[in-house]
Amino acid sequence: MVHFLHPCLSPRTIVPPDVQKDALGCFVVQEEASPYSLVNICLNVLIANLENFCSERSDGTLCLPEHWRFPQELADQFLGVMTWQGKLTDRTASIFQGNQMKLKLVNIQKAKISTATFIKAFCHHKLIELDATAVHCDLPIPDIISGLCSSSWIQQNLRCLLLDSTSIPRDSRLLCFGQLTGLRILSVFNVCFHTEDLANVSQLPKLESLDISNTLVTDISALLTCKDRLKSLTMHYLKCLTMTKPQILAVIRELKCLLHLDISDHRQFRSDLAFHLLQQKDILPNIVSLDISGGICITDGAVELFIQQRPAMQYVGLLATDAGYSDFFTTKQGLRIAGGANMSQISEALSQYRNRSCFVKEALYRLFTETFSMQVTMPAILKLVAVGMRNHPLDLPVQFTASACALNLTRQGLARGMPVRLLSEVTCLLFKALKNFPHYQQLQKNCLLSLTNSRILVDVPFDRFDAAKFVMRWLCKHENPKMQTMAVSITSILALQLSPEQTAQLKEELFMAVKELLAIVKQKTTENLDDVTLLFTLKALWNLTDESPAACKHFIENQGLAIFIQVLENNIAEVRELSSKLVTEDMVKHISILLHSKEMEVSYFAAGVIAHLTSDKQPWISCDLQRSVLLQDLYATIQNWPNSSCKMTALVTYRSFKAFFPLLGNFSQPQVQLWAVWAMYHVCSKNPSKYCKMLVEEEGLQLLRDIQEHSEADPQAQQIAASILDDFRMHFMNYQRLPLC
Repeated sequence: MVHFLHPCLSPRTIVPPDVQKDALGCFVVQEEASPYSLVNICLNVLIANLENFCSERSDGTLCLPEHWRFPQELADQFLGVMTWQGKLTDRTASIFQGNQMKLKLVNIQKAKISTATFIKAFCHHKLIELDATAVHCDLPIPDIISGLCSSSWIQQNLRCLLLDSTSIPRDSRLLCFGQLTGLRILSVFNVCFHTEDLANVSQLPKLESLDISNTLVTDISALLTCKDRLKSLTMHYLKCLTMTKPQILAVIRELKCLLHLDISDHRQFRSDLAFHLLQQKDILPNIVSLDISGGICITDGAVELFIQQRPAMQYVGLLATDAGYSDFFTTKQGLRIAGGANMSQISEALSQYRNRSCFVKEALYRLFTETFSMQVTMPAILKLVAVGMRNHPLDLPVQFTASACALNLTRQGLARGMPVRLLSEVTCLLFKALKNFPHYQQLQKNCLLSLTNSRILVDVPFDRFDAAKFVMRWLCKHENPKMQTMAVSITSILALQLSPEQTAQLKEELFMAVKELLAIVKQKTTENLDDVTLLFTLKALWNLTDESPAACKHFIENQGLAIFIQVLENNIAEVRELSSKLVTEDMVKHISILLHSKEMEVSYFAAGVIAHLTSDKQPWISCDLQRSVLLQDLYATIQNWPNSSCKMTALVTYRSFKAFFPLLGNFSQPQVQLWAVWAMYHVCSKNPSKYCKMLVEEEGLQLLRDIQEHSEADPQAQQIAASILDDFRMHFMNYQRLPLC
């Protein structure tokens, strides 16, 4: 019932995003702080309850009610949210069959659906865009193309097709894109796409944008077929090229319509293609965007000269190169640079390369060094870190470096300037990384360090149950003293945030944590060390045993009674089935001594133990006389206490008043009843908004009125009960409507 709270940590001075210097940061704060749109809320509710709204066909798939109709924009958004949440399956995708939905922009990224489902659900719609990035191997590229070509309308009007990281069967023949005559944008990044396929694609009459990054293309000469219409060419990490540098440059030179060219590469591949490209004067006359990240031998001077000869350029990618550090790149107006020289370049790199793990790692590494002593809140940067984590969940270097960056960007006071929703997303991504890499110690340490942040631990929504399991397991690893102190501190706060039912579900973790915490207390007591670790450990034990019979049982089974006599009285005394184990001669003698302590807090807690133990006569059958003496002593001690609204050093707070109710209704033992009303008035006077509400919700008002009106109740208990009710009425008159009482 009683638990300790940590004192609030004072944030250091922070500088919020400046609208002039960090417009994007201000936008992110506004966006993240805004409520979700009504459309999004409704779609989320619909998706969460889809099984309830739909009927089932004979084949087990779902079917929307007949009278439902979705306009095109809403249908596209509905499908996008389903895909994002991982809810698009053969069973659920069937709702897009028929004409109840009107789809145009279809997003089925990473969906696990079959070819038959894809054709039935989507290929009869008038699609103009399809994003099938990384769909499950049950839906290979040849089947996607075949399904799309089954509709003559799609053949002529599909404009954009994204097939990145999508599978192709080994025995597959030439990919036949030729029938998709309306196609303008095609991306086959990280696909088994060959030179022959490139020749086929290059003949598409309207093709303007092509991404063949990390494919098996060996010769790009086929691009000459579409040289008069190709405006964007991305061929990042084209590792299988067999052409010489002059041959490659000769093809690029003919692509005079190009506005965007990406020939970036992995740094370890050590490509010098970009170096040779920069030396050419008669190449890419209309270029607006050039990406040469990862190239070798690239200098500031060469890049500057290239840009000066092409004044229309608006973007250049220079990450993982030796360029981007001269004053030219900070003073050139209208030029965006993705690089590693400063925060602006790093931000651009994280945004541009969010789907390329090799560059996300590089940008995060640069970000870590830039933010090590960060004093300014940067929500836009933190959001980009979250995107990197979300897009590359199974890449350990990305997750580890991102966790370190997140730590730098949210250290203590900085977190107070971050939107709660953004902090929640980052924290949830950290725990997802822990599940994917359970044995990587440094990642776990970063996650633990982030939880020491009071803003995150107290205000931010995340799965407290999972967090408690992780921290308790870490607690038992016998790490260095500093990490142990952090784990104990976090455990003490998380214990307050779990319901008794959740605490009981911890089972093995709870048993190990109680055992380890007791071992720490025993060690500190033996060494006579009264340090912060001991303080947090006692708080953790106190809070874990609050309304948790399982934790109390583990406490007693691990010889915790010796410690209980000194510091952990109240909580275990409330567990009626364990109270008989506390009614021993030594225990009663020690509690009596504590009752007369000059320290108000010690006397108060000892009185609480006595009130709970003596309220049940059963354990005292053989020593009723001793019980009577103890009750008289309790009554006399309370008479000597100051007013119930007095200040105590220990911050006492209650999760619930329910453990008080049997004491309030015990008119045969006025001493017990008196302590209960005194204790309730003490906390009500300190935090009326919390405890007045608790009195209403837990129906405790009637018990107080019963004491006030009972003819045989103790006068002092009646007076205190009346004071609680008066303060209750005053609080609700001042702040809100008075409930019926």
